[in-house]
Amino acid sequence: MNDIVAVGLAGFAATFVDGALGMGFGPTSSSILLASGVSPVGVSATVNIAKVVTGLAGGVSHWRFGNVDWRLVRRLAVPGACGALIGAVILRNVDGDALRPVLAVLLALIGVRLLIRFRRPLDGPTVGLAEQGSISGVEVAGLTGGVTNGMIGAWGPIVTPFLIHRRVAPRIVVGSVNTAEIAVAFVAAGSLFSMSGGIEPAIVVSMLVGGVLAAPVAAWTVGRVSPRHLGVSVAGLLLVTNVRELATAAEVGPARWIAYGLVAAGVVWAWTWPRLHPATPLAASSPLADVS
Repeated sequence: MNDIVAVGLAGFAATFVDGALGMGFGPTSSSILLASGVSPVGVSATVNIAKVVTGLAGGVSHWRFGNVDWRLVRRLAVPGACGALIGAVILRNVDGDALRPVLAVLLALIGVRLLIRFRRPLDGPTVGLAEQGSISGVEVAGLTGGVTNGMIGAWGPIVTPFLIHRRVAPRIVVGSVNTAEIAVAFVAAGSLFSMSGGIEPAIVVSMLVGGVLAAPVAAWTVGRVSPRHLGVSVAGLLLVTNVRELATAAEVGPARWIAYGLVAAGVVWAWTWPRLHPATPLAASSPLADVS
């Protein structure tokens, strides 16, 4: 019963974050589930099954609004699916207790990346659709994102920043990355499902119910909460949750509070960056312009 409640809360929190920022479903839900004691295989399988269901709805919406570049989707989806299979095989064939600290490190690194990214919005010209085919490294980013997605459900935080920093239009990035994620999550979920002999339907249903309840809350939040501040808060959540996991694995005592203090200092630094650097341009556009 405790697992069901934890999964429901993870689904709510992850969908809220993803709906408000356009990313973060996997890392947020994985961090909460791992901290709640769910096995790594159970975490990844549950998160990826939920991603397939929610991704289909999101992909259709992005396609109807013209946010999908199918060439970019293909360049991401094929290597991403291969990477997801690799990540799932690693996850299934390594002892769960030994793997938990490794997953916590990966999630903490994603938290650091989000913290640095959301200290200020990215501004500047974007690349047109006709030029996107010449962007190098897309397949490598897709493969890397696929591996981390298979292990911890982290696809967007790996792939989205790469494309944003290549100046691809944010709406095309979000639409194409979300659409490609359907194939990546499907491969990861199918691989883990077959390897593990299945997962509890109640777990999946609980996450989806939590996600459904969070969706309207996230939609209401988009226009009322700064995406940058929410992004910093999510980064802080990932860092605190996974620092706790690492401290517990290493049997660190009161000294763990030093690490918590460093996380708090990093969050304050990112939160106050515009006031410390007033010349930094702050974009007043939609949340998609803040996503990476």
